[in-house]
Amino acid sequence: MSARTDEEATRVQNNTGITPDSLRKTLVEKLEAQHVDIEDLSGGCGQMYEAIIVSPQFAKKTTLARHRLVNGTLKEEIAAIHAWTPKCYTPEEWEKKKPQ
Repeated sequence: MSARTDEEATRVQNNTGITPDSLRKTLVEKLEAQHVDIEDLSGGCGQMYEAIIVSPQFAKKTTLARHRLVNGTLKEEIAAIHAWTPKCYTPEEWEKKKPQ
């Protein structure tokens, strides 16, 4: 569900309790993420997120395995939002890829 107004967006976020900060906190705690950048692509309604996640737990895992790990960690949160796009990197991969 997309919010049509700012008031509706605030109500949706209050009902789900899902914010970029809450997602970031969970990823840092459960995946030992060293860097988490979450962008709300929904215009503030909290229903569409894209994330860059850097964690040593991604080492020796395929992209699919990394996404499954993240999605399993955020299972309840993902069920409450419309769209979730993670981009997962090991610390070494992120050092090579991150914007200079």
